Order: sequence, then structure tokens, then C-alpha cells
Amino acid sequence: MTYQEIHDAAATQVGPYCKNCTVCNGRACGNTVPGPGCKYPGNTAARNYDKWQEICVNMDTLCPRAEPDISFELFGHRFAAPIFAAPLGAIDLHYGPKYKDPAYNSILIRAAAAYGVAAMTGDGVDPEIMKASARDMQAVGGIGIPTIKPWNKEAVFEKLDVLNKAGVFAVAMDIDGAGLPFLKKMNPNAGSKSVDEMKELIDYADMPFIIKGIMTPQGARKAVESGAAAIVVSNHGGRVQGACPATAEVLPAIVEAVRGEIRILVDGGIRSGVDVFRALALGADGVLIGRPILNMIYGGGEEGFRVYMDKIVAELKGTMTMCGAATLKDIDASKIWRG
Repeated sequence: MTYQEIHDAAATQVGPYCKNCTVCNGRACGNTVPGPGCKYPGNTAARNYDKWQEICVNMDTLCPRAEPDISFELFGHRFAAPIFAAPLGAIDLHYGPKYKDPAYNSILIRAAAAYGVAAMTGDGVDPEIMKASARDMQAVGGIGIPTIKPWNKEAVFEKLDVLNKAGVFAVAMDIDGAGLPFLKKMNPNAGSKSVDEMKELIDYADMPFIIKGIMTPQGARKAVESGAAAIVVSNHGGRVQGACPATAEVLPAIVEAVRGEIRILVDGGIRSGVDVFRALALGADGVLIGRPILNMIYGGGEEGFRVYMDKIVAELKGTMTMCGAATLKDIDASKIWRG
């Protein structure tokens, strides 16, 4: 199937909240919750998308001709591209009843591993969701990154026990999930975490630990202090807090604060290979993409994932060729124009 055929097929599978837009730019869903929308005033997802579009790329074709190398190393593992699948949860509630979380995550994990990248998978109030992801990751050599909500310490330890035994590649915590109502009801120590609390959780994990939901240089410094191996610059698409800046806006200051001390991924509004190029030029090591991948899986399963990734990779390589970047290391601030 072609990209357009899979995208069109998704229109009959997602909904009613997700509109399967031609470009997932956060406008049609606005502050629709349930659904892929965000908190009032409902413009954070759209701001994420718009701010990438304001960054121009600098063409330079006076350079040796070479096939761009987009291979990406993280925690000692070589991936095919610096593009990972972002974690999503409550799939049937927000995007349509075709899949529940375990079934969606299973497809995502297999498809990502087959492509040579990694899937970050979501968590939920049902502990079986993460257990199922761990089993699916074991089946593909451990490649995948379960993402734990900031539950209380005891609940996190229980989940880490499962993941330590499964031998998964890495684990993450979407710390920005602290604003979710079901976490606020938990006691003790659910929700926001101090540096000392994060140290205790990270020390308990047998694999590299990623903190997702960093939006300030101060937060990035605290992640380094806690012992995290990587951070994800992310505002949760505005779902937990409205009126946030875009990830593209805060990324440069965060990179300046912690470059060389921790790996940096960025999530939010990245919708093309050109956007991936822009993110790497601002200093990110890699990116996450969530909602567009979901729609392609709804429309075409594992084939949908592969076709989507082929599109993004071709756009990234094409931009690298036109901007004189033979490898990912060649993509730096000199390759973009910000006005």
C-alpha cells in the first residue's frame, strides 16, 4: 500500500476525536479531551508544530556527493535512524476502538524493531499493559523503551522489577504525567519527584533511564544530577498543562545547559524529515514521533509503520543532501536559518 492509501484507510478507523488530518498540526483537535487535544487554551500542540515550520534550512550543494548516513548510536546500540516512536496511552479512548493499548504496543514494538529503531510504549492504570510490552520487547531482543508514569515509589519499583527481569534496552519516565488526575489521588510520593527520589528510582533500574517531560534548562540540570542517561524535551503535547512554549523554542537553551553530559531527544510537533533535520540542527540527538505513527498503524498495521518511516527517512536524507550534511554529526546550527 502507498502512504496515501494507508492514510486514507486510517480515516475509517480512528475517531471520533482524532480527525486523521492530512498534517497532524494540533488544530482540528484543539482542546478536545478525550482525544488527542490539549488543555485550555488548547494551542500547545499547534504551537509545537508551528515553531518547527519557522526554522528554515540552509542549502549548500557545493560538497562531495555521498549517500547520507543517518545511523544513530544510543547506549551502545546502533539504530537505523534517530527517530523513535513516542509513547501513547489509552489508545481506544483517545483514538478509536480498533486497538487497546497492549495490541497497539505489540504492533509498534515489532514494527519499530524490524525497521531498526525503537518504540517507546505507554503505561496505564492496568499493570498488564507494561507487562505485555515487556514480553513483546523480549521477543525482539529487548529493543524498546517502556515509559512509566510517575507513580508512587512502590508502584514504580514493581514495574522496574518486571523490566529488569525482561532485560529491556532502556526505560523512561514521563515525569510531566505528574499532572494527571489519577496520579494526584495516589499517596505517598506519586506525581512530581525530587532529585533524590529520582536518584533512588534510577539506581533501582538495571538499564539506562530516560526522563521525559523536560522543558527548562533547570529541569535538564536536575535530570543530570539525578543520574538519568537521557532526557526527552517534551510538553506532553499540552495534555497536562496548557499555555506552554513549544519544544522547539526551549530546546536550544536546554542543549546549552547540558550538552555533552546527557543525551537529548525531543518530542512535539515533528511531522517530516525536514523537522527531524531542524531538531538535530538545534542540538537534539534524536526525535520522537507519536500521533502520525499511530494513524498509520490504524490504517495499515506494521506496513503502515514501515511506509511512514520510509517517508520520513527519505525526507531527512533529501534535506541532508541539499544542505551538505553527509552524516548526522554534520547537522549543526550552521545548517539552519532562524531569522
